[in-house]
Amino acid sequence: MDFKGLKIGVLGGGISGEREISLLSANGVYKSLVACGLDVVFIDIITSDEEEVKNLLLAHSLDVAFIALHGAFGEDGKIQSILESIGLSYTGSAPKASLLAMDKILSKKVFQNNNINTPDFFVCSDSKNIPKNITYPVVVKPHFCGSSLGVTIVKDKGSLEEAIKKALSFSPKVILEKYIEGRELTVGILDDEALAVVEIIPKKGTFDFEAKYTKGKTSFVVPAELDKKVYKQTQATGLLAHRALGCRGFCRVDIRLGKDNIPYVLEVNSIPGLTNKSLLPLAAKACGYDFNKLVLKVIELALHGKKEAQKIKTV
Repeated sequence: MDFKGLKIGVLGGGISGEREISLLSANGVYKSLVACGLDVVFIDIITSDEEEVKNLLLAHSLDVAFIALHGAFGEDGKIQSILESIGLSYTGSAPKASLLAMDKILSKKVFQNNNINTPDFFVCSDSKNIPKNITYPVVVKPHFCGSSLGVTIVKDKGSLEEAIKKALSFSPKVILEKYIEGRELTVGILDDEALAVVEIIPKKGTFDFEAKYTKGKTSFVVPAELDKKVYKQTQATGLLAHRALGCRGFCRVDIRLGKDNIPYVLEVNSIPGLTNKSLLPLAAKACGYDFNKLVLKVIELALHGKKEAQKIKTV
């Protein structure tokens, strides 16, 4: 597709705790589009005031917005709703699907309603009223946050209260999720098709914030070395999760492969990291999409892509 004559706005930054990560993604996309010789402007979102954001976007006379905002106001449907209200095409999922993917409680209910394997979980809103039948280890995480912020794998009861307080500092509700012993995988989705499966191997401990964003802390195997049947099942599970939430364009589905070789969906990232070292670009590269080609494909889908995926069952 010829993008000449189009003005593209890359939306980055934002007001969430993931602002710095968002700036990295947006910078990567912006530099890629500049390298492709396109008319592109970087727009730093520094407020959640709807009127201010509308006026900022309208002032640039854009043809399409590339959303590279992570966290609240970027992945929760709010910026998407603003863009729809001014009739501007944008990359990624629509408001409702974005909210479902961002809210881990809602998304897990959708997975359960569609018979998609996801770890058992409890929800709590304070560190006192904790279910008594918890088995350890247990994963404690905010229900409305990304980039592994506030996530702790708790190995015993004595550490649980502190982990819950930590997670509550990022969102008002906390998920206590059964820890799946096994392998860390992720499946990128592009144009309603599963990309190569990536295995994530942290050098020490777990794939937490530090392991994600510190060079040399994690290694990746692409494509993941899995039995052929398990590999295809993992891809199919990722695609089913993407479709169940009604996502469109692209996303990344995080999965734990249990010792029983069953893929368990942890969450769907409707706007995954978009630097040339991020997981979705890594998977795309294994399927013949270099970073520039991936970015252009995402814009093409925003302008002329498939319709929003049909959800099977909602919450």
